[in-house]
Amino acid sequence: MNGTMVKILLCVAAISLTLYGMVYQQNRITQMRLHIPTVAKQLKTLQEENTRLQYEIDRFESPIHLMELARKPEFSHLKYPRLDQVVIIPRQESPHAQK
Repeated sequence: MNGTMVKILLCVAAISLTLYGMVYQQNRITQMRLHIPTVAKQLKTLQEENTRLQYEIDRFESPIHLMELARKPEFSHLKYPRLDQVVIIPRQESPHAQK
């Protein structure tokens, strides 16, 4: 009788631990599901900011804008170099470069 009672208590303890683990896991999953909309909103905000910044970069680097900058007085000291002033350095292959 005493051995049977110990087996029953062990089974109840095992079932209790299993149920506790399941509830704990469900709580973690629910917390993650609640957190997803916040993270998705942050992601959307970052993507929109990246799109806006890429537009600004493209607009700034456009040839028309660069030519307008070249005409401004603060950049008047910049000139195209003569061919004899251009130095071309040959590219050396890295010993680690894969072929």
